[in-house]
Amino acid sequence: MASKRTTALSALSVAGLVAVLSGCGGSSSPAASGGDSSSAAPAASAPAAAASAPASSDAGASAPAAAGSGEVPAAIKAAGGTSVLPGTPPKGVEAQYGPLCKGSDLGIGKIDFAKDTIGWAQSEKEANPFRIASTKSQVDEAKKRGIKLLTTNAQSNVQQENSDIKGMIDKGAKAIIFSPINSTGLGDAISYAKSKHVAMIPVDRNITGVEGCKEVGPQLGSDFIQQGQRAADAMIKATGGKAKLAILLGATGVNVTDDRTTGFLDELKAKNATGIEVIFKQTADFTREKGQTVTETLLQAHPDVNAIYAENDEMALGAITALQDKGKNGTDKVHIVSIDGTKGAVQAIVDGDIDAVIESNPAYGPAAEDALNAYVNGDGAPAVTITTDNQYDKSNAQAAIDNGTAY
Repeated sequence: MASKRTTALSALSVAGLVAVLSGCGGSSSPAASGGDSSSAAPAASAPAAAASAPASSDAGASAPAAAGSGEVPAAIKAAGGTSVLPGTPPKGVEAQYGPLCKGSDLGIGKIDFAKDTIGWAQSEKEANPFRIASTKSQVDEAKKRGIKLLTTNAQSNVQQENSDIKGMIDKGAKAIIFSPINSTGLGDAISYAKSKHVAMIPVDRNITGVEGCKEVGPQLGSDFIQQGQRAADAMIKATGGKAKLAILLGATGVNVTDDRTTGFLDELKAKNATGIEVIFKQTADFTREKGQTVTETLLQAHPDVNAIYAENDEMALGAITALQDKGKNGTDKVHIVSIDGTKGAVQAIVDGDIDAVIESNPAYGPAAEDALNAYVNGDGAPAVTITTDNQYDKSNAQAAIDNGTAY
């Protein structure tokens, strides 16, 4: 990946913790998955406090340097991190922040992964490749470890996600790994879990407005601010620092959107990219459909636009469809930089429609299970873990398609 930035990191990303993202509609009732297995789970004896992270791609992009010292960024503090943990982070992890969260501090007992049930609460419909990959990672890891897993999907409805989490707890789940719909709307579920002494592990988006390890367990995700910064650097490179730029914003009320926007605009300013003029900003809700319709509106209002920053790949792919209808697709006409790392977007680099894609790694399954194990059965897990994301352009996009690192 690109080099490490010095401005504030964003916790979930736990891209993520992440980016990540679309969806709407009804509810999904808890369904047992990957969990009827009675095979023994790995021994739960005092694992290392550092949770392992999703494996990073070897498609040619270098990983950011780990943050080993210095002041804790404000975004990390908001997620409960108060200190940079010493030592070299595990493979696939950019940085870890203390204190160590311990489930026993909240009255949470040990979990026998060979017998007990845990839950996975997905926030949005699994039409978006990021959501498909993140759920697959959780289900596959549970099967691998012989863990009984309940799964739900809130279909982008925050009330439904609260209900889903409480429902899985009522069905006997001893822990919930969950991807929050937004950063502030799950207070009901969090309070209920706390009253029942059930571990809560947020991944992808962070939970704000809580007192670190005193409300939820360790949080895992990407550095969304850095993703925005890297997208800005890629845009400067693609345009030569001169463009009429539109920004397709993600969903409102989500730290992912705020951080990817802040990181991007702050980096343009930091690099003195005054030749890049932002002429349009509008939410497209992380969906391909709205990415297309918003871009159609953009082209009517600003036919001279020649660069688009899409805060996820689905919106970028929708934008490409709108550009194709006007004969304006192709980076020789309109430069595009997006975030996620989906196969469709990386293929669009190969096809000449996207300049660069910043990855938001969705494979939190192994890291989340390790963090949960350390949290309830071991010496504690870092309050915040920032995972490493890749970056794709013409130099490595085909390799990422060929070796499967693009999801």
